[in-house]
Amino acid sequence: MRNLKRMLLGVFVLLLVLAILAFVLENQQAISLAFLGWTGPQLPVSVVVVVALLIGMVAGPVLSWFLNRPSRIARKRLD
Repeated sequence: MRNLKRMLLGVFVLLLVLAILAFVLENQQAISLAFLGWTGPQLPVSVVVVVALLIGMVAGPVLSWFLNRPSRIARKRLD
């Protein structure tokens, strides 16, 4: 059973890597983003999407942590 789980995990990781590779290879068109008067360098679409994904993966948990932590005043009331 343990070997089956490892094999399924390996197949899943391999399929994920192949999907990412296909995405990167199919999206090599260069684009330049403009935001509030700032224009970025020309980068492939895949780089822009992956960077946006990584920023979202970091920003989501950080914002959630800040919003869900109790304030000092609330902690003093609990003590």
